[in-house]
Amino acid sequence: MRSKKKILIRIGSLRHGGAEKVLVTFLKNLPQDKYEIDLLLNLYSGKYLADVPSWINVLHLNKGEMITTNRPKDIPKKAFRKVYQGMLKKYPHLLYQFILKNKKYDIEFAAIHGFRDEILNSPIRSSKKIMWIHNDLRKTEFHDYTDNEVRKFFGYDKVMVISEHIQKDFESMARNEDEKSKIVRIYNPLDTHEILSKAEIPIQKYQFNKKVPTFISIGTIFPQKGFDRLLKVHKKLLDEGLLHHLLIVGDGYDFENIKNLKTKLDVDHTATMLGFSDNPYPYIKEADFYVLSSRYEGFPTVLFEAMTLKKKIIATDVSGVSEMLQKGKLGLIVDNSEEGLYLGMKKALSQPEEFNHYTDLLKVYEMPFDLENSVSQISSILDSI
Repeated sequence: MRSKKKILIRIGSLRHGGAEKVLVTFLKNLPQDKYEIDLLLNLYSGKYLADVPSWINVLHLNKGEMITTNRPKDIPKKAFRKVYQGMLKKYPHLLYQFILKNKKYDIEFAAIHGFRDEILNSPIRSSKKIMWIHNDLRKTEFHDYTDNEVRKFFGYDKVMVISEHIQKDFESMARNEDEKSKIVRIYNPLDTHEILSKAEIPIQKYQFNKKVPTFISIGTIFPQKGFDRLLKVHKKLLDEGLLHHLLIVGDGYDFENIKNLKTKLDVDHTATMLGFSDNPYPYIKEADFYVLSSRYEGFPTVLFEAMTLKKKIIATDVSGVSEMLQKGKLGLIVDNSEEGLYLGMKKALSQPEEFNHYTDLLKVYEMPFDLENSVSQISSILDSI
């Protein structure tokens, strides 16, 4: 009998983010008999921990929730984590000796781009190395990713990217065909059947007002997602007499700032911040419009979820959106700005009939983002590398 491939996967935590959700969905659909997997978390925390299959060995550097504030009582723990994790990054042989018990892996897998150097600096020289990139590294949030920094990713045996835009960027950096062949585009594995079945579960936390349209937006609450400009547009439209509600579902380190902005704009009665939900699908189903307000993305998987539920979509023109919405055939793509969001949402409120053709096309559209296909593609890389 052929021995199982030994795989190390690294990610920061299993908090409520898109990359984390995609990783866990992938792990849940892997055959247990083919692989022996160690999942190493920097921080043992997150909503998706409970979803990791029991046969996967979960290891960690630290335990506890992420610390996003600088409250005096939190500083010692925060400092300890930073020093401890920094030491293990600088001296990887200590990590492999004491945490990983000198285990020899066939494959080492960085589940997000932030672990590029940790895997490249592994003392196991014989292992094959795989990178999974979920973001457009050319955006301002990732300003350190110069051409030279992006070139370092070619130290991997395979670089999996999630959109055509990112694929083309990496291919343009390749110096030869061998390097070009390292780049492979694989759509994120998402479970359509799970989305549709969970959407039927009755809503507990929010009462929809069917007399006015509701816009919903879902994501981790931090600046990338643009919830600040979404609230400002919401306020502007209300001031113009265009009544509607805004529902934001998600949590994150910027939650209190966005909540305070909501109060400052005096829209607490029309905008609701629901916090994290492990099942946002009934809310998407009940809402009239899905709005993506992101400043940048890699491939916004939440749009796939909205498309699965046949929603009328307004999305900023960030990486992956044009590809997903077929250059505007399946939803309204707006300029990546506050003004773009304003014009798109105003059109939805003043000319709602203009969005009916998107819904009609989505009803007959065959999704290319197939769970089985994506898992099969990634598995074939694990098997052949």
